[in-house]
Amino acid sequence: QLQLVESGGSLVQPGKSLTLSCTASGFTLDSYAIGWFRRAPGKGREGASCITNTDEQWDADSVRGRFTLSRNNAGNTVSLQMNSLKPEDTGVYYCARGRGPYCSLLEVDFDSWGRGTQVTVSS
Repeated sequence: QLQLVESGGSLVQPGKSLTLSCTASGFTLDSYAIGWFRRAPGKGREGASCITNTDEQWDADSVRGRFTLSRNNAGNTVSLQMNSLKPEDTGVYYCARGRGPYCSLLEVDFDSWGRGTQVTVSS
């Protein structure tokens, strides 16, 4: 059964770092892009970062230079390291499987989703 499970969400102070994990089952990661999306309170879901099957990273302007993705194919996980966090990074973070190996930050290009993990950036 295909499944994606996010973990690592927490309350963190502005300027600090946090790492989220996405663990996949039912398929092998090395054939697909994996994206991270987020939904801020009262807003729609938006693409944040994506990693291709060859480890090329795509980022939204709002996170470029602060978010780093890494893939562990043996463990079937993708990690999202978030640095210099800001209050506007607050939201529910979702990982998703791409329809193929290439990246996008559009929801329509992803076919399976996790349930999300909450990140709150506040002092």
